[in-house]
This record gives sequence, C-alpha cells and structure tokens, in this order.
Amino acid sequence: MSRRRLVLPLGLAASVLISGPLSAQSAEDPAPYADTRSQPPAVEPVGPLTLEAALALALQASPDLAVARREVDAVAATRRQAQLFPNPEVSLDTEDTGNRKGIRQMTLQLGQTFLLGGKRGARIEAAERARDVAEAELTTLRSAVRAAVMQAFYELLAAQERQRLARDSLDLARRALEVAARRVTAGKVSPVEETRARVALAAAQVELTQAAAELANTRKRLSATWGNPAPRFTQASGQLDAPPPLPALDELLARLDAAPETLRARREIERRDAVARLERTRRIPDVTISAGVQRKEELRDNVAVVGVSIPIPVFDRNQGNVLEALRRADKARDEQTAVGVRLRSELAQAYERLDAARREVDYIRQDILPGAQSVLDAATKGFELGKFTFLDVLDAQRTLFQGRGQYVRALADVQRAAANIEAILGPQAQATVSPTNSQ
Repeated sequence: MSRRRLVLPLGLAASVLISGPLSAQSAEDPAPYADTRSQPPAVEPVGPLTLEAALALALQASPDLAVARREVDAVAATRRQAQLFPNPEVSLDTEDTGNRKGIRQMTLQLGQTFLLGGKRGARIEAAERARDVAEAELTTLRSAVRAAVMQAFYELLAAQERQRLARDSLDLARRALEVAARRVTAGKVSPVEETRARVALAAAQVELTQAAAELANTRKRLSATWGNPAPRFTQASGQLDAPPPLPALDELLARLDAAPETLRARREIERRDAVARLERTRRIPDVTISAGVQRKEELRDNVAVVGVSIPIPVFDRNQGNVLEALRRADKARDEQTAVGVRLRSELAQAYERLDAARREVDYIRQDILPGAQSVLDAATKGFELGKFTFLDVLDAQRTLFQGRGQYVRALADVQRAAANIEAILGPQAQATVSPTNSQ
C-alpha cells in the first residue's frame, strides 16, 4: 500500500506540471493557429478605368503584395515567440537494488532554466527589428507596384492613342484612294497612282491590326498587376498629354534619405546589430535550478533534493556566431552604401530621361505636328488640282503620322520616367513628379 500511495501522488504531480502551462496558454490564446483571412479583392469595373481605380485594385489585390503581407505577419509571430520563457522540466528517476524484496528509490524533480545576460530582451529586440525589415520591404514593394501600375496604365493610354492614329491613317488612306480613283477615271493621272493608293490602304490596315493586338496585350499587362489575367474594363480613362511637373534634381536627390530602399537598408543594419547583441548574450551560460523529492522505500523516508546546473563555457563561448553576426552587420552597412550609390545613379538617369522626353514633347507639339499637318493639307489640295503627284501626298501622310507616333511615344516616355522616379522615391514622390497630380 505504501508503494501505491507514493506512485499516485507522483503521477498527479507530473500531470499537473505538464498540463498547467498548456492550460494557461490556451486561456491566453484560444486559437493560436487561426488562419487570418485576407480581405475580399476589389471589384474591377466593367467600363472605363481611371488611374486611381487601377492603383486601388493593385494595392489591395496584388499577388506580390499579398505575399509580402504574409511575410510581415509571419515575422510578427517571431516577436511573440521571442518573449516566451523556457518551459519547466519534470524528471522521474527510479532505481532498483535488484534483490528479491524489490526495494526501490524514486526521485521526482522539477527544473526551470533561467536566462541570464539579457537573452530574452535581446531576442525580443532582434525579432522587432526583423519585423521592421519586413515592413520596410512591404513598403518598397508597394512603391514598386504603384510605379508598375502607373507605367502600365500610361502605356495603355499610349496604345489607345496609337490605335486611334491607326484608324485616322486608315480613313485618310481611303480618302486618298477615292481621290486617286476619280482622277484615274477622269484620265488626269496614270492608273499606277490608284495602285499606289491601294497599297497605302493595305499598309494602313496592317498597322491598325498591329495596334489592336498591342492594345489587347497592354490591357492584360495592366490587369495582371492586380492578379486578373482577363481584364474586364473596356478602356483606360485619363490624359496622356499631361506631363508631370519637373522639380530640381537636387530636390529629388535630397529625398533619397527617406526612399523605401534606403529605409529598408537602414532597418537591415539595425536588425543585424540586434542579432549581434543577441549572439553576445549567448556567451553567458544559463542556470537551471531543480527541486524535488526522493523516496527511499527501504527507509520509508522522503528526502528533499535541490540541484543547480550551469554549463562551463570552456570551449564553446559562441565566438563563431558572434563573429558571423558582426561581419553580417558590416555587410549590411556596405549594402546600404551600395544602395545609396545605385539609387542616386538611377534617380539621375530617370530625371534626365524625364527632362529629355518633356523637351521632345514640347518640340514635337509646337513645331513638327503643325508643320506636318500644313504640308499634308497643301499636298492633298495640290493633288486634287493636279499640281502634285500622289507620291507627294503619300510622303506628306507618312511624315504626319510618323510625327504623331513619335509624339505618343515621347508622352509615354515622360510617364515612364515619372513612374521610375515614383518607384525610387516612394510615397513622397506623389507630391512632386507623380502623374496623378497633373490630371
């Protein structure tokens, strides 16, 4: 009976010690692994699509941003894990003398490890810095997605304009064919002129087909930014010929300190420094204190047992991990320097492209297009009066539509360069070079 009385309290004590912390955790967090459902995706309009609506769709439903948000949630969970204390340990030892009487000696101990040297605080700080890095990466990706949407949106506006120009070219070729046919019928020109007009009409039809295919592909590229391979919207609604403002380059360079990639590199340095401090704390050994009771059946006596366990840091003082953490912190600082140099170069190049494209737009709009239109009007009227050949009309048409196409391309280059600056500077660029401010 005495042996049974001993085993029963020991089993109850062990079950209480094991189930106690689990019950406390369940009361504190009833669903620690509950799935966090993402918000329903934004609804794509069936009809015209504005730039603001496209940005809202992409920022809410972008697959890349969804991945980055999951990473932020996952890293935030490491902060929760870092603040936890080590679990207590329960040990039960049984000794048998081997004689026929079956005399036993049983020892039950409860041990708890105590973290020394500020390990828990350093671990929490490292987890918080990792969360800052993940949030900085999310901000960087959000700026990149916003810039990609703007670039795709204005490319779509340019594709729509090119399709409109192709239709105008086709209509003009048809009118030229009608004029040439009338003059051939009247016997004023050779039938070769009508053949040339038909060739020009066929070429205009090919250009319209190519423009329609490019427009369809551009629509799909835009809708892919919010994860929709089959766009529902009919067309992009916006102004392509509204160039964004152009601030001074020095003003833009001064804002690189607050750029998303700069902040991300800075957060990475802070995280690496926190990891180095954590590795330094691990050089200090932890202490495990245990207490329990020992039962000797031979003497029918209970004896209190107390123990202390401390590792002796003779060989492993965590020196390798400390050195690695320090070198990685140095690497993060070198990466910050490299990021700064690269961003300054990319920003200067984007600025030069924006400036050159704006000047090209002004030159084409003020000089080339009016002159080309005047030449076409004069050549068409002169051909009807018999003063010019049809080759002169075709050459004037080609010059005008080449100028219009160059104008559309220059406008797209302006918006593309502005989107690049937006991607580099992030949200702060919205008040300066963002195309949305020029509408």
